[in-house]
Amino acid sequence: MKSKTLGKDTMPGIKYEPVPHDHKAFLERASKRKGFQEAYDALEDEYALAREMLSARSRAGLTQEAVAIRMGTTKSAVSRLEGANRHTPSLVSLRKYAEAVGCTLKIRLEPQQTTRRAGSRAAVRTCKQKSPRRAT
Repeated sequence: MKSKTLGKDTMPGIKYEPVPHDHKAFLERASKRKGFQEAYDALEDEYALAREMLSARSRAGLTQEAVAIRMGTTKSAVSRLEGANRHTPSLVSLRKYAEAVGCTLKIRLEPQQTTRRAGSRAAVRTCKQKSPRRAT
């Protein structure tokens, strides 16, 4: 893989060399371990966030150290942010990280799919938008 030199505004002379990661191959190997699937499923959202963050940093061609400088923090703090289940980042930290890697943070709640059990009249409730209350 060819390395990229970071811009003068970030860290002169430091080269970024992406580390290849085949997530599907990793999951295939890891899923053979006892208890892995249950633990992985329990952390699905954390892993999804970590993948998004790593992908954004990789697209930006930045090292953790370069992101840390842009955020005004340390490389170890960026490492904790990117680590699934090791740290629960605040919205402020996520916004700073997004800005540092040239992204915009978007958060949304998506409706759950309605499911019915066979022979049951009760459906799982979905996340519905409430109409805004008017000030009186």
